[in-house]
Amino acid sequence: MKLTAVDGKQRLTDVATAETLLRLVRSVPSPKAEPIKLWLAKVGYQRMQEMADPALSLNRARETWQKHGRSEKWIQQRMTGQETRAMIHGLAGWENACALLL
Repeated sequence: MKLTAVDGKQRLTDVATAETLLRLVRSVPSPKAEPIKLWLAKVGYQRMQEMADPALSLNRARETWQKHGRSEKWIQQRMTGQETRAMIHGLAGWENACALLL
C-alpha cells in the first residue's frame, strides 16, 4: 500500500490488520516482546471479565473519559445516549421504542 511519507512522497508500505499484528507479536521469541505479550494477556483477561460482567466495561469507559478530562455531566449524557441507542436498536422495531417513550 502506498502511504504519504514525511517528505510528501508516496512510498510503498507494509500494512497489516490488528489481528495479524497481534499474531505477529505473539510469535516473536524475543525477551523484548515479553512486556507487550504480558500487556496483551492482561487486556484480554480484562475483556473476558467484562463479557461476564458488562458493568466493568462501563466503569472502564467512565474512567477513560475522566482521564481525558470530560466532565461528569458530559459522561452521564454520553452514557445515557448510548443506553438509549442500545435499547432502540435492541428492540424489534421503532414501534416498540416509540411505545416505551410515550
